[in-house]
Amino acid sequence: MTEKYTIKDIAKLAGVSKGTVDRVLHNRGKVSQKALDKVNEVLDKIDYEPNLIARNLKNNKIYRIVAIIPDPSIDPYWQPCVSGLEQAIKEFRAFSVSIKIFYFNPESKSSFLSVNKEVIKSSPDAILLAPLFYKETLNVVKEYNDLGVLVSTINNQVQSEFIKNFVSQDLFKSGRVVAKLFDLLYGKGQIAIVHIDESYKNATHMQEKESGFRNYFSEKKECDYEIVTLNLKNPNYEANFFNFIKGNPNLSGIFVTTSKAYQVAKMIKETQSSKKIGVIGYDLIDKNVSYLNEGVIDFLIHQNPKNQAYIGITCLVEYFLFNKEIPNATLLPIEIINTENANYYLT
Repeated sequence: MTEKYTIKDIAKLAGVSKGTVDRVLHNRGKVSQKALDKVNEVLDKIDYEPNLIARNLKNNKIYRIVAIIPDPSIDPYWQPCVSGLEQAIKEFRAFSVSIKIFYFNPESKSSFLSVNKEVIKSSPDAILLAPLFYKETLNVVKEYNDLGVLVSTINNQVQSEFIKNFVSQDLFKSGRVVAKLFDLLYGKGQIAIVHIDESYKNATHMQEKESGFRNYFSEKKECDYEIVTLNLKNPNYEANFFNFIKGNPNLSGIFVTTSKAYQVAKMIKETQSSKKIGVIGYDLIDKNVSYLNEGVIDFLIHQNPKNQAYIGITCLVEYFLFNKEIPNATLLPIEIINTENANYYLT
């Protein structure tokens, strides 16, 4: 076993006082160059590593980190994020860090902005943000940066120099993966890219997925698919969808770019058509899994929101507590789920 050295041991080896060693290790107070050289020479010989955990426990600074995510009672996709955050809170509760969760209405830009204003008043050290609204996020992130607050994001990438870290999948490649599934499995016909309940122009996650999907087929020399985009919004999304189905008899597949594939699956089931229409969407929420098991949804892309939130918070905590560098991006695997492997992800 590696021998453990105390400050007293190091002081004895260097021929200096314990106070001098303490000042060198913690980079505080004045130390003569001669004493500094002696201590550093000993540290190099014994390959000394400071006990960062013990050091942190003596630190009086409480780092305040806030996670701002959509309310899972409105959109169940975000419930696993809460679980990931709660896991991190439990793991770091013995340290000098405070982690709090704030929720905003995912259907309201004003809710997003008002929650961020409330968080700013609490003087946080860092923010983990789900940037659902692109334009509003740019302004919010700049305001945090002006106040010296670190910002990391999950689920949706926003191009800003003020964002420290991004945790998600490569959404462009995710769209390409879905395109290849359609290409391999469904033959020729028409594919509808369906965006539900969000403003496409202000939602980069949908844009990136559609861009990747179309990019895949644009590279094929021969393509037997006609690709169209359908935006569905309340309150008339059901009527609009049924009209689309009736007017497009060659429809062979539907790509739902969000976690709301179950809404499309429900409407397809209600059409009682003898023709099979392939459906691929995102995320293992209960309603999606139910339609997956029924065979109405064929595949789901698992974005692992729990792990996104956990990694995002952990990177910020370890930066403050242990001086661990935060990567610019953390990209998670693109996992394809069907009825054969879904149970492994649900246990």
